[in-house]
Amino acid sequence: MHFPNFRDTHSVPELLAPAGGPEAFNAALAAGADAIYCGLGNSFNARRGAHNFTDETFGEACRRAHLAGARVYVTVNIAVATREIPQVLELIRRAWLLGADAFIIQDWGLLAEVRRSWPQIECHVSTQANVHDARGTAWCRELGVGRVTLSRELSLDEMRTIAKEGVELEAFGHGALCFCYSGVCMMSSLAGGRSANRGLCAQPCRLPYDLVDEEGHAIEAPGRTRPLCPKDYCVVDDLPQLRDAGVASLKVEGRMKSPDYVYAVISAYRSALDALGAGGEKDSRADAARHRTLRRVFNRDFTDAYLWGRSGDEMMSYERSNNRGELVGEVVSSRKLEDTLVRRGGSDGGRERMRRLTRADVEIRLDQPVGEGDLLELRPLDDPSQFLTVRAERAAVAGETITCRASRPIPAGAVVRVIRSQAAMDAAARVSGLDVPRRRPVTVSVRARLGEPFSVTLACADGSAVATTEGFVMEPARTKAVTREDLIEHVGRMGQSPFEPVSFEVQMDEGAGMGFSAVHKVRAQACEALEQQILAPYDARAERLAVAPSARGVAGRLAEVREKDGLAAPDAWTRPAPEACALVASAEAARSAFDAGATRVYATADALADGAAWPEGVIPWLDEVCREGDHARLDPWVGAGQPVGVGNVSELALAASRGALAEIRTCIPVHNESCLVALEEAGAAGFWLSPELTLEEVCALAGAASVPVGLVVSGRARAMTSEHCVLQAAGRCIHDCPNCELRRRRLSLRDIDGNLLPVRTDVHGRSRIWAAHPLDATPQADALVAAGVTRLMADATLLSPEECAFAVERVVRALAAAAAGKRPAPRVQGATSGHLFTGIG
Repeated sequence: MHFPNFRDTHSVPELLAPAGGPEAFNAALAAGADAIYCGLGNSFNARRGAHNFTDETFGEACRRAHLAGARVYVTVNIAVATREIPQVLELIRRAWLLGADAFIIQDWGLLAEVRRSWPQIECHVSTQANVHDARGTAWCRELGVGRVTLSRELSLDEMRTIAKEGVELEAFGHGALCFCYSGVCMMSSLAGGRSANRGLCAQPCRLPYDLVDEEGHAIEAPGRTRPLCPKDYCVVDDLPQLRDAGVASLKVEGRMKSPDYVYAVISAYRSALDALGAGGEKDSRADAARHRTLRRVFNRDFTDAYLWGRSGDEMMSYERSNNRGELVGEVVSSRKLEDTLVRRGGSDGGRERMRRLTRADVEIRLDQPVGEGDLLELRPLDDPSQFLTVRAERAAVAGETITCRASRPIPAGAVVRVIRSQAAMDAAARVSGLDVPRRRPVTVSVRARLGEPFSVTLACADGSAVATTEGFVMEPARTKAVTREDLIEHVGRMGQSPFEPVSFEVQMDEGAGMGFSAVHKVRAQACEALEQQILAPYDARAERLAVAPSARGVAGRLAEVREKDGLAAPDAWTRPAPEACALVASAEAARSAFDAGATRVYATADALADGAAWPEGVIPWLDEVCREGDHARLDPWVGAGQPVGVGNVSELALAASRGALAEIRTCIPVHNESCLVALEEAGAAGFWLSPELTLEEVCALAGAASVPVGLVVSGRARAMTSEHCVLQAAGRCIHDCPNCELRRRRLSLRDIDGNLLPVRTDVHGRSRIWAAHPLDATPQADALVAAGVTRLMADATLLSPEECAFAVERVVRALAAAAAGKRPAPRVQGATSGHLFTGIG
C-alpha cells in the first residue's frame, strides 16, 4: 500500500496549493498538498474574484487540513487603507481562532500592526511586497517574519544566495506568470480602476497590442500580437535544483482555477516530490505521465526560463493567451450530417419557431492517448480563430482514429488538443464533498495483556501527536483465542476516521479472548482522542489572544511608537515650504528643470552614469527592482546624509545603514498611516505617494506624516516593469542591449481601443510601460499644499528638455497660485486627474 504523505518532510520543499473555495481545498488535500493558501472573505486578498471562504467553511477546511497533517495560510496580500486596518486585523484574529497557521501579507503597515498585536502569529511576506535579494530578505527577517515569498523572476543562483540569510523561502513553481514584477503593476488600475494591488486585476497583459513606431506603424513580427503574455511557469523538472538552492516551499498558482486543475497539478507535483524524496533512479515513464497530467489542464504552454537567468522569447505566448492543453493528434476528415430542425423556444403568433442544426462527424488520428469524455479543441492551421470543441466519446490510445460529433465540419489537418481531462474532473468531483478527503498516516500499538486493560495507542507518523485509550480488562479466551492477525484486522478498521494505519506493534498474551465490538469501541475512542490531540493547540488559542485594536486603538499605538522611537508627531514638526520637483532622463532636461524653477531634480542611476555633465544637486532615483546583480550599479548612489529615492525595501535597508535620506518611491505602496510609521521607523525621510490614492487619501496621509510627503502631479505614471524586453515582439533582438537601435526609439504599445502606451527598454533589457494618458493634477495644488503635501513633481521621464521646462513651469505656477490663495490653472486638454476623484477597486 502506498502512503504519499508518509515521508521525510524535510527532504523536499513544502508543496503549497491554491484554493479558491472549499471544493478546490478538498481537491488540494486529496492530491497531497502540504499546505494550502486561501482567502477568508472577498475584501482583503489579491483574488477577490475567487469564491473564497466564509467563517464556517474556513473553519471546516482548517479542521480537515490539520487532521490530514497540512497547514493553512490566509492571504491578506493587498495594500490596505487606513480606515480598513481595524477590519483587516479583526479578520486576521478570526482566521487565527478558526485555525489559520500563517498569513501572507503585502502591506508593511499591516505587517507591523499584526506583529505588535499578536507576536505569536506567523507572518509571511507576499511576493506582492517585491523582495528579490538577500538584503531585502534580511530586512524582512529583522521584522520577525516567518517566510519571504520571492519574486518570480529570480534565478536559482540568486535563490541560493538569498537562502544564506536563514529565512524560510517560498518560490513560485507552477501556473500563470505576471508579466510585470509583482506589487509594482498599475496597468489594470490606470486603464480601468481595477487595481492588482487591491485584488481586482483585469489582466490587461493578456490582451492584444501592436508594437508601433513613432508614426503609428505596427512593427511586431507576424503572430506576436500578445507581447505582454508569458507562458505558464512549470518547474516539475527542476525540483532537485530548487531543493538544493534552499527553497523551503514551492507555490502553485491558481486560486481562480477549477478544482480539477488543482487536483491534477498538485497530484503531479506530489508524485515528483515524493520521487525526489525517495531518491533512486530517474523514471522517464513517470516523468512523462506527470507532464501529460500537467498539459491536460489549463496552460499557455510552459517555461522555466527565469530559473536559468533567461527572459527572452522562449518564455512568451505571443500568439494566444488562452488554454493550449496538450497536442494529441490531427483531423483526418469530417463529414457533414443531414441538417435537422429543432425547436428554437417559445412561439411567434402561435407558430413554432425552428432553427436548423448543423452537425458533423470528425475523424481524428491520435498521436497521444485520450480518455472518455476529454474535452478536445480542433483548431485549423490556416484560420486558428475558427476552432471548435468536441468530446472524446471513448478512450483511445496513440495510433487509433476516433470519431467525434461536432457542430460543423472542420478542415483536415486541423490540430487537436486535449484542453480538459475528464479523469481529473471526475477525481476532483469524488473528493469535493468529502469530510475526510485525505487520511493521515498513523502507527498503531496494541496492548492485550491478561489482567490488564486492553489499550490502543495511535501516533501520527510524523511524530506530532499521540493518544492512548484503554478499555476492558483482558481475560483468558472462553472459546477461541484471538490472534495477532485478528487484532491487526479489527483495530485497523478505522472507518470514517481521518487516519490510515501504516504499521502495527502488537503485545499480547497467548490464549487471550475478547469481543471485537469492544475492540472497535476502544479503537474509535483512540481515533477521537488523537483528533483532539491534533486540534488542541488550535482550540486553546482563544485563551491567550488579545482583541483586535479599534481605529482609536491603532492611532494610540502609532503615537506610542513615534514617542518610543523618537519620531516627530505629525503636528509637532515644521513642514518645509512647498517645492516644485522634476524627474528627468537627461542632463539637459535636468538643467531645463532647474531653469524652470524646480528646486529638487531627480534622475535614475543609469541616467546619472551615462557620462554626461550633470548639474549639481540632482538626486538619485533608484530602481523599483534591486536584484543581486543590480547592487554594483545602484549602491554607489546611496551616501550618508544625502537624499535618494528608493524603490524597494532592499534600497531602504541600505540607505538606513549608510545614514542616507531615503525617499520612498510610489512602488513601495503606502496606503495607510501604519505604513507611514513603519517605514519612518525603518529610516524613511520622505514619501512619494501612490497614484492609486484619492485626493482625500493623499491629504489624510500627508497630514499624518512627520517627514515630507510628495505627489507626482504631472507626466505619465509607470504602469509596468518587466524583466522581459517588450521590444522582442518586433523579432529583431540582437541580444546586445547597449547597442540596440530599437531601444533608442520612441516606441509604444497600441491597445485594442487605439490608445498608445509608451514603452522603453533600459540598457539592462528591462522594459517599462507607461500609462496611455498623461496626468495633470496641478489644478489640485491648493488642496494638496493645504493638506501638507510639500513636494509636487513633474515626471518628465518621457519628455524633451523643452517639454520638461513647460511641465515644471506649470507646477511652479500652480504652487504660486496656491500660495496667493488663487485657483491654479485648469487641467491641460487630454490629461486626466488619475485616481484623485475616482479611486480604485
